[in-house]
Amino acid sequence: MIRLYNTKTRGKVDFETRERGKVGMYVCGPTVYNYIHIGNARTFISFDVIRRYLMWRGFDVTFVQNVTDVDDKIIGKANEEGRSAAEVAAEYTEAFIEDMHAAGVLDPDIRPKATEEIPSMIELIQELVDGGHAYEVDGDVYFSVRSFPAYGELSGRNIDEMECGHRELRADGKGIEDRKRDPLDFALWKAAKPGEPAWDSPWGQGRPGWHIECSAMSRKYLGLPFDIHGGGGDLVFPHHENERAQSEAACGCTFANYWMHGGMLQINSEKMSKSLGNFKLLRDVLKTTDAAVLRFLMLQTHYRSPLDFSEDRLAEAGAALGRIKNAVKNLDWLLENAQDIPSPLDLRAFMERTRAAKMAFILAMDDDFNTCKALGEVFDFIADVNAQTAGKTLSLADVPPVREARDLVVDLLGVLGVDVVADDAAAEGEGEAYPPEVVALAAEVAGYDGACASEAVDALLAARTEARAAKDWARADAVRDGLTGLGFVIEDTPQGARVSYEG
Repeated sequence: MIRLYNTKTRGKVDFETRERGKVGMYVCGPTVYNYIHIGNARTFISFDVIRRYLMWRGFDVTFVQNVTDVDDKIIGKANEEGRSAAEVAAEYTEAFIEDMHAAGVLDPDIRPKATEEIPSMIELIQELVDGGHAYEVDGDVYFSVRSFPAYGELSGRNIDEMECGHRELRADGKGIEDRKRDPLDFALWKAAKPGEPAWDSPWGQGRPGWHIECSAMSRKYLGLPFDIHGGGGDLVFPHHENERAQSEAACGCTFANYWMHGGMLQINSEKMSKSLGNFKLLRDVLKTTDAAVLRFLMLQTHYRSPLDFSEDRLAEAGAALGRIKNAVKNLDWLLENAQDIPSPLDLRAFMERTRAAKMAFILAMDDDFNTCKALGEVFDFIADVNAQTAGKTLSLADVPPVREARDLVVDLLGVLGVDVVADDAAAEGEGEAYPPEVVALAAEVAGYDGACASEAVDALLAARTEARAAKDWARADAVRDGLTGLGFVIEDTPQGARVSYEG
């Protein structure tokens, strides 16, 4: 049984879906006025992992993520740059999708844009007005917070102790506090300002408030109540509190059965901010960091806990991921060089350990998607497999269980969105993975006259083998020293020398 932490109840609960075997999942998307930063990326990667795990566990997941493409920030950006809000939104929507692909995040099943869903928002607002939960003032429409007695339950706030929290503005830039019946009331519809995007409505031309779009879209595409509503922890209040209030006031039912929120990201133990000079865009980080390493770093911290991002932690994550990749390569080598000999392994114990590793991974992930514990189980399994196979030549009888163990490691990392064999598949010739200097070394020491780095390494290994057979230790050492100096590791096995590149 999967258990997850529900923000509303402030504890772990059993996950029971509305419809057996199916999950409806809505995660708030970006407001597209700029490139996303790595704090945004953490939220999207976290819920990508949760989605992938649910799919792996056999659920049919419908994943919806909106794009807020009309908003005060978008309009402000457009005014600064002398272009339309639609042009700004289109540019950064495309950039967001590119960044998500670069980070290995799956596309949502449905990606509605606010500007394409105005009719469903107007319909919902009208229901709230008709039900006495909203009121109109000179073209603006506000939600009456005190008309919904359960307001504050999601964020754990007492409505009588709340203040407005932020000063809302009308679309014309004037304050609205004196127009609202209660300072806590929030805008559902904003009367239009000349030159800004606007749509016809029963209250005159205007545009939607921020909170209403997610309520309308999730209701339209998932139905109510849907299973999981997710987002960053900064959205609990006021955004998700307001979403829940307006949705449940309109339908008289539960809006979302489970509320999940991710922890914040810090840079070197400090809050990320432009004023501190530590603001990092995702696309800038990915220029120097492999997406799998960035994801691996994030997986090492539970999605609800604060995550500290630093270059040192990135390097540690890269090294840890490298150990997993090398373990898979080692097993591939052993499998390729299996011999028709008696088995050196305790096959029954080996297969039992593989089954236990899979179960331990599932138990960790079933416990509120505990990726850090799940990774620990994978590392423990790899350590045990290495201990059982180190220095041994596999028999043909060992191939099926060892391949099963190897495939399990690949599969479990794949569940988390990390492909540990992609580098090998993408670089058959290793031309990009190996340093170009190895070609010159092979020309000098092994007489190689080609230009392929992978072939150069093979030529060097062959030259070293010949030199060792001829007891030409100086030449053999020259090959070894040259390769190690370029970042290669050579291991001599009963089946011959094997080489890996660690950079």
